[in-house]
Formats: sequence, structure tokens, C-alpha cells
Amino acid sequence: MTTAARTGNTEFSYPSDREVRVTHEVDAPQALVWDVHTRPEHVSRWMLGPDGWTMPVCEIDLRPGGRWHWVWRKGETGGPMEMDGEYREVDAPRRLVNTENWGGDWPETLTTLELSESGGRTTLTTTVLYPSREARDRALATGMNEGWTMSYARLDDLLTSLR
Repeated sequence: MTTAARTGNTEFSYPSDREVRVTHEVDAPQALVWDVHTRPEHVSRWMLGPDGWTMPVCEIDLRPGGRWHWVWRKGETGGPMEMDGEYREVDAPRRLVNTENWGGDWPETLTTLELSESGGRTTLTTTVLYPSREARDRALATGMNEGWTMSYARLDDLLTSLR
């Protein structure tokens, strides 16, 4: 899978058989975009995927070797969905590298977020590295790209409200 697909100002590409790369441009300065990716009070407002989900737990220890832990819940009674990981690199406000663990039989991934600003607009490039092509394709089959697109729409709204 080496093709790219664009949804609005979000582009999904597959630079290798183990990677997903998501590029998204926002009308906001890089420092603010960094903050909404690294501060729990912001992350819990936009990184939600489909409508009806909340993030009641958003813990971030933003330092190399620091851990993060997020819990999503669908509606009032939906079961929790959890993810955690470790920060490997923190280079504010440019680059963030961390592991991601969904638990169960899902493999650990390595995620790299890179931010670059030009003319007051910031480009976010997120690359997720999977241990195998099969693991990547299994993740894509979950509707991950659609959830990512919905979350980025919320991100755009949040950035507008914070500027």
C-alpha cells in the first residue's frame, strides 16, 4: 500500500509496508499546536474519534522516559478503551516520539509527531511504525483513518477557540 488519500486538509499515506503517515495543516502557531498535543486538558477535548466518545482519563508525564495513559469511554455506559505508552523523545515544540500500547493482542507501535510552522500555519506530520505489515493493515481495517479525521476536525475547532 503506497497510495495517499486526502480528506479535507488531512492526508494519509503509507511510506512503507509498516507505516501510516498522517499530515494535517492547521491555522495556528506551532507552540499552540504543541500545547494541544501535550497538555491533558486539551488532548481530552479533541482526541476522541467518533461522536459520543469521551476521555475521562488523560495522564501525561511529558519527558523522555515519562509515561502517558488515556482511557476513552463511549457514552455513559460503554466499556473503556485504554492506551498507554512511554515518551522516547520530547523536543518542544517540534518533535514528540512515543510508544503506543493498546493491550491485548495488539502490538506496540512507535509514533513520531513532527510540527513545522510557516506563515502562522502549522503542519503536523504523524508517522506510526508497526512491527509488521499485517499489524498495520489490521489497524487500518478498524476505521482508524476515519476516527483520526474526526479527531482532527475537533482539533481544528479547539485551535480556533484558543486563538
